[in-house]
Amino acid sequence: MKLNRRQLLQASLTAGAGSLFFSQSSKGQSEPKPVRPKGIVFMVSDGMSQGVLPLTEAFSQQIRGTGTAWWQLLQEPNAVLGLMDTPSSNSLVTDSAAASTSWSAGKRVPNGQICVDEKGASLESIGETLAKEKVRLGLVTTARVTHATPAGFATNSPNRDDEDFIAPQFINRAEIVLGGGSAHFDPKRRRDKRDIFGEYRKAGYEVLGNRDEFLKAGNGKLLGTFWKGHLPYTIDQKHSKSLQKTVPTLAEMTTVALERFLQGDQPFLLQVEGARIDHAAHANDIGGILHDQLAFDDTVAKVLAMVGDRDDILVVMTSDHGNSNPSLNGVGARYAQTNKHFARIAGLKSSHENLISKWKKNQGGLQKWQAFVMENYGFKPSAEEAEAVLDSIAGKEIVEWSHQLDNPQGLMGQMVGNYTSTGWTGISHTADPTQLTSVGPGASEFAGLVRNDSVREKLLNLLLG
Repeated sequence: MKLNRRQLLQASLTAGAGSLFFSQSSKGQSEPKPVRPKGIVFMVSDGMSQGVLPLTEAFSQQIRGTGTAWWQLLQEPNAVLGLMDTPSSNSLVTDSAAASTSWSAGKRVPNGQICVDEKGASLESIGETLAKEKVRLGLVTTARVTHATPAGFATNSPNRDDEDFIAPQFINRAEIVLGGGSAHFDPKRRRDKRDIFGEYRKAGYEVLGNRDEFLKAGNGKLLGTFWKGHLPYTIDQKHSKSLQKTVPTLAEMTTVALERFLQGDQPFLLQVEGARIDHAAHANDIGGILHDQLAFDDTVAKVLAMVGDRDDILVVMTSDHGNSNPSLNGVGARYAQTNKHFARIAGLKSSHENLISKWKKNQGGLQKWQAFVMENYGFKPSAEEAEAVLDSIAGKEIVEWSHQLDNPQGLMGQMVGNYTSTGWTGISHTADPTQLTSVGPGASEFAGLVRNDSVREKLLNLLLG
């Protein structure tokens, strides 16, 4: 049965302590030890700085008239709150490869490496460990499935960018793999012409390439790659009937994976990644990040609704790192114009990526750009703003004191920010700790400040004892 968002939230957030939220024992209290979970859903809003949650809550209230599941969960007494400490071995600022490796292999490694340490030695991923113990693993993402976060849970590569090398490694390590990235499996697109799709079929996987095939999938192992690269931004999918018909949403993919795991008897770990939140932050794209975070939150709500009447499923929500620290700035006398500016985000109809791609195919002069922005974003940029953005897109040097922002992404963010009163610190990952929220048996293991390289041990102790 398909539920609307309001029904999902009612089911997942107002259900009461006996159904959605599980009895927790805090460290130091003399309460019974919580039952070991049958399954863990590990949910990653990739690149989600702390400011994204309140911005998304306000945006949801504005365009939907209701709040978000994660924000509501923060107010529940049985939710366990913490922070994720995120450095890699060689930098205070991690990348997603090192971050996922720290969770999976229990060791901090240099940025750019997936389950390979600083000496070049391969580390055992959590997927390899779980496969030996007959624990099921699922990976669901809006990125290429060979991208850093899902890859970190089941593969090894000294170079995260060698996704052709990563693609075959999920076989017999992950039972369900859903997302984008078909180019790394397709012999027509791979450099070595190797038929990785064929290898998955021989290993018993059903290979899926679009939403129709996905909705008709059987009950066996699944490899679904629904786009050549990353899946489209949610904001673009919302404005394209074609994309809605051909590409499943994060919530749809997660529902199928979780339903299968819940119906079985074996323990499981399901990683769910909202990847394009990170990409939107790199692009300083406020519309992109809020719509993708809403899609992630819809998935959170769906997961909580699905496990709400059970006492054997742990749900963990976090991020691997911050990115560009988006924020809403006060504007006007006594900040009285802030809400008016923020409300303008609802009128943005395209990701920056999609907008610039379309522009490059049909370029014109300054006035045409102003009209193009008006059509897609609902405002006309000034001549100075338009000129700076167009010069940057064309590769010309511009005057911008921040080296983080002297590029099309930074200038687009500033142009839209002048209209919406939103701002960014740069276009890169940040060192700040990230939000960590858990509910279910074993949630107390994720209370307080949690080092990213301690997550593997916690997950394995909970699943294997």
